[in-house]
Order: sequence, then C-alpha cells, then structure tokens
Amino acid sequence: MPTLTVRQVDAETYQELKAQAEKSGRSMEAEVREILASAVQGRTWWQRWVDATKHLRGDDLPIPERSMPREIDLS
Repeated sequence: MPTLTVRQVDAETYQELKAQAEKSGRSMEAEVREILASAVQGRTWWQRWVDATKHLRGDDLPIPERSMPREIDLS
C-alpha cells in the first residue's frame, strides 16, 4: 500500500486533527485516512452529519398513505 507524507501542517490544524481523532476514537493516521477517503469519495458535509448523528435518531416514523385530492368546483 502506498505511503503519503504531508509536510508543513500548521500547529492549529495539527491540534484540531489530534482532537478530532481522539473524539472519534481513532489514531491521527486513521483519522487522516478517513478524511482523505471521504474527500475523494465525494461525501458532503451533510452526509457526514447524517452519519455522525445516526445514533441520536429514533425509529423511523411510518409515512401515512396520501389520499387523492378532492375536486373543487370553481364555477
């Protein structure tokens, strides 16, 4: 598997990446791999948010069937 080296990462980005990795329970290397894979696969911030909040949602509510609209006499 190829290796990628990223140089000259500013200190703030490094610290935020470290905190994000700890929060998600991954190493920094695994976190960077996840970020790169998500970026390449085109996952949007919305899709990442939906995935990250999945555990907060309850069961899906059933969607009731819709009835046909009633006719209206406009005469």
